[in-house]
Amino acid sequence: MRRRHRFTRHDGAELVRNFVFGVEDSLVSTVGLVSGIAVAAVPRGTILLTGMTLIFVEAFSMGVGAFLSEEAANDYSTSGRRAGAGFWPALIMFATYFIVGLIPLAPYVVLSSTEALAVSVALTLASLFGFGVLAGVWIGRHPLRRATEMLALGGGAVLIGMVVGAVFRGV
Repeated sequence: MRRRHRFTRHDGAELVRNFVFGVEDSLVSTVGLVSGIAVAAVPRGTILLTGMTLIFVEAFSMGVGAFLSEEAANDYSTSGRRAGAGFWPALIMFATYFIVGLIPLAPYVVLSSTEALAVSVALTLASLFGFGVLAGVWIGRHPLRRATEMLALGGGAVLIGMVVGAVFRGV
């Protein structure tokens, strides 16, 4: 007879960790890349192709990474957790990375590259702050501190992407 797995606080922590990680990494990686590409003054189609390629590849990669790391941690520990315990954290990582990655890319679908850059950065920074508030509320810890942390740390990627794009513009 197969024993049913009960959802534990540890399981919830894995899901929260993978949600927050997926959201933050997707927003930061996507806006950092597309901002750098946009600042380099490449055609809008190139920005969209690059952004969509990043979102598809990284969502899959991050989901697989979450699955493999959860399975390795499960194998290492003697917690007796069931095989396949990494499925839900991996699914959360994949879905959040994929869906949230569309936020910084969406403006490039409807606006010129120059207009989209400003809107993309603004949407990403607002999203980082909003998801930071959500994470703080979700875990019961200082929502404004979490939001400010997420905004400041994630916002650094925008700056890095834009500086790299500007430096290598003519290369």
